[in-house]
Amino acid sequence: MDNCPIKHLNQAELSRRWSLSPRTLECWRWQKVGPQYLKVGGRIVYRLEDVEAYEATRLREAAR
Repeated sequence: MDNCPIKHLNQAELSRRWSLSPRTLECWRWQKVGPQYLKVGGRIVYRLEDVEAYEATRLREAAR
């Protein structure tokens, strides 16, 4: 079993990380876009590994 703790970001933390409005993340959840999330006890949290995986899918090379 892995001894690394799982890091979670709440909506405010993720919105700061990406410089987005928290409302944008709410809209994305409603539209079923954006990173996967968990709803735990009425709270929304994002696993850091899911956020990083989503970021990796958004990578683009600069136009030449």
